[in-house]
Amino acid sequence: MNVKIEIDENSGFCFGVVFAIQMAEDMLDEYGKLYCLGDIVHNDEEVERLRRKGLEIIDYDRFKDLRGERVLIRAHGEPPETYQIALQNDIELVDASCPVVLKLQHRVRDAFNNDEKIMIYGKHGHAEVKGLLGQTNGEAIVIEKFDELENYELPSKIQLFSQTTKRTKNLFALKDKLEGQGIEVSFNDTLCRQVSNRDIQLRDFSTKFDKVVFVAGKKSSNGKVLFDVCKDNNPNTFFVSSKEELQKEWFQENDSIGICGATSTPQWQMDDIKKAILAL
Repeated sequence: MNVKIEIDENSGFCFGVVFAIQMAEDMLDEYGKLYCLGDIVHNDEEVERLRRKGLEIIDYDRFKDLRGERVLIRAHGEPPETYQIALQNDIELVDASCPVVLKLQHRVRDAFNNDEKIMIYGKHGHAEVKGLLGQTNGEAIVIEKFDELENYELPSKIQLFSQTTKRTKNLFALKDKLEGQGIEVSFNDTLCRQVSNRDIQLRDFSTKFDKVVFVAGKKSSNGKVLFDVCKDNNPNTFFVSSKEELQKEWFQENDSIGICGATSTPQWQMDDIKKAILAL
């Protein structure tokens, strides 16, 4: 296919994911085997690549049954309970928690210890949100959609935190909505700047092309956020999680095509997508 393709130089792994994967690869090179509590990154193809090197993904039930093993904590972070189980079961934790997430956990814990009422804007069940909720013994209110506010009798004062990968404008809209209900909001802008800056960068990037192909794992919250940014700015934006999902009818001869991705999208996968488009 005769098209012009450009890969966004700002897309790809954030530093937290780079750190976690580098730690995993170092351990696998040294020991040949490593457990990881949950997907190391929300990208099935990258997870499969690491599985072939000896990484084994486990869930919490399996983790609780381990004794004397070595387990990686991914960039999303973990609640205090995970560290307690590791101590009890003689598990060596290889802690690759993102520094941005750890700082947020500390701020949430400090607010909870000061008897503040805490609200977390984030996706229910997301690994990072579970880690944050654990800092409050499960007492914080988690809001994913604004209409969920109706389910709670809200206090007059709230400390508002956010999952680090949520969209900036939505977080500020939640703050405004709470204040519109007469609630005093102590606002904590806890968004990851690498993610929020990509929001801005992708608005510009996505408008430069006839078509945009956004590459991310289906489970990536960050991918959903950044795909929406591209789609809002270029309706001809297509989401794929693998090259097999590409469809020839999306493209026309002489199209200009931009390829970009989430903070959990490896560079090699975007390169593969480019090659696959050219081969259509």
